[in-house]
Amino acid sequence: MRTESHTSYFEENRSWRDTATRYALLPLRIFLGVTFIYAGLDKLTSSTFLHSSGSGSIGDLMHAVRDSSAIPAMVDLALKNPTGFGYAMAFGELAVGLGTLVGLLSRLAAFGGALISLSLWLTVSWASSPYYYGNDLAYLMAWLPLVLAGAPVLSLDAALHSRRRQRQRPDLYR
Repeated sequence: MRTESHTSYFEENRSWRDTATRYALLPLRIFLGVTFIYAGLDKLTSSTFLHSSGSGSIGDLMHAVRDSSAIPAMVDLALKNPTGFGYAMAFGELAVGLGTLVGLLSRLAAFGGALISLSLWLTVSWASSPYYYGNDLAYLMAWLPLVLAGAPVLSLDAALHSRRRQRQRPDLYR
């Protein structure tokens, strides 16, 4: 009798842990997706950011970090067309955020988010001291689990995968 209740307790816990494991990356996906959508929209709706010069502009930011970045050549490339770079950054953040949030091409979206975070860390946040004051490194690390695992639940990727499996083996789903 005692063995049965003991076994059922562990089976219940295993079931709960399995469910928790399946959904563990969902809060991270939601946070990063919403944050990157917000960052992209914030840039696109700013009255100053997409200008090549002036206070609060992408050009001003790039000039400010040029000499303290790890890769000044990357900043120089952005300075050739700051407005175009600002638009590319904003639309990249939107694409990454939307892909992550809805789980469409989620590994690719997460890889894009990691690249954006890496480029920001090597340029804008590089001079932060101590290093953990710069948030771009933390964002880079947050993207890596999503690069590795994708969006296996509550995502368009999962729905498309399930649909493909059903088409391949229709006899199993009747």
